Amino acid sequence: MTLYDRLYELYTEFDTETLRAYREFVDLFPPLDSRVALDSWDDANADLEERRERIERAFGGDEGDALAEVAAMADRESAFTALDLHGKYGRAPNALVLDVDETLRSAGDTDNEIPRETLHLLTEFAERGVPLVICTGQTLENVKGFLIQGLGNELVHSGDVSVVYEAGAGVFTPGSGADTKRLLYDDLDDDVRGVVDRVRDGVLHEAPERVRRGCHLQGNEFNVTLKPNYETGSDDAEAVIDEAMVHLLDLVGGAAGERLDLADGPAAARAYYAAADPEIAGAIERAGASADADVPDAAATLFDRLEVALYRADAAELAAAELHKAAGVEASLDVLGVDDPFVCMMGDSKSDLRVMEWAEETGSGVSAAPEHSSQNVLDHVRATDDLVFAPGAAADVLRTMYAWCALAELNGTN
Repeated sequence: MTLYDRLYELYTEFDTETLRAYREFVDLFPPLDSRVALDSWDDANADLEERRERIERAFGGDEGDALAEVAAMADRESAFTALDLHGKYGRAPNALVLDVDETLRSAGDTDNEIPRETLHLLTEFAERGVPLVICTGQTLENVKGFLIQGLGNELVHSGDVSVVYEAGAGVFTPGSGADTKRLLYDDLDDDVRGVVDRVRDGVLHEAPERVRRGCHLQGNEFNVTLKPNYETGSDDAEAVIDEAMVHLLDLVGGAAGERLDLADGPAAARAYYAAADPEIAGAIERAGASADADVPDAAATLFDRLEVALYRADAAELAAAELHKAAGVEASLDVLGVDDPFVCMMGDSKSDLRVMEWAEETGSGVSAAPEHSSQNVLDHVRATDDLVFAPGAAADVLRTMYAWCALAELNGTN
């Protein structure tokens, strides 16, 4: 009997839906200081174990254990998707790479917190020995807080959790000795590092009054990010971020001009980045500035190594092109000791797309994305394995990945 046949029998002959309901209740609602709640939990746990044991007896041995675990974690569609992925790749993910904002948690209809179900699933992967790489544009301090709160101090400091922060500026892997913190920006040459340092020095005190009063500097270690003091997405936020973008470009151009002896570095920077990004061009136009200038070859070469990004009505940011999430993920996996990576990358933005493309190009994993992702991200995910999930429903893909890991162990390939 093939593994496909055994899965078919599992989901045809057993009430796996009720089994999963008991598993979810037991996992997410532990005993409370109430006799009634405790009795309910004990009853559900006993019923869960009885249902698992029926499956284990029916299939026997390690196979029964594995299939019971798959049934308790994944529905029929997820389990067969996992089996199809295993047939395609011949191995299951040995690390998870996870964006946070708009991926593990979604703004909008949710409360913008990572759901308890998702957090619990991450602990389940850790118990299976699958390392977690949190890959985010957020500052390290922000990430530390919600990781410890959501996953627990013991897991975060186990040596199996790593954080790629500021979209690749650094890697933090608690419990890894001298490798606990890698400052990837320390490896940049003086031209790139010097421009970023110069911009950071002047980004607020040299800003126009409206930008100085209407923006604040995000607490990054390396990247320079201006955020609005107004409500994100509002007209006031859009106006001040547009002006902040022009100011940021002028600082970049001025710093580059000092190094390259340019006659008008700010004008060159506006022209270069406007030509490269229509969104930046729009911000320059809305701010009433000009982007019409020649860009000398030397300036273009340096600007190409400096990434300027506009998040409309949300942020204006400067980073180094060499520091990106894919480079951070490779460094993170190195610290974690994942020598032959095959990851599941979950993300929604163009910075996540670089990791997805790296995984595909190097045969190092699969990708998943929420349905509200950037179009180029969705195009990539749909063209590969079509692992697209609803906003706030990252757990759906995590359950598929978990079933995949269990089936791979059963098949002796993980």
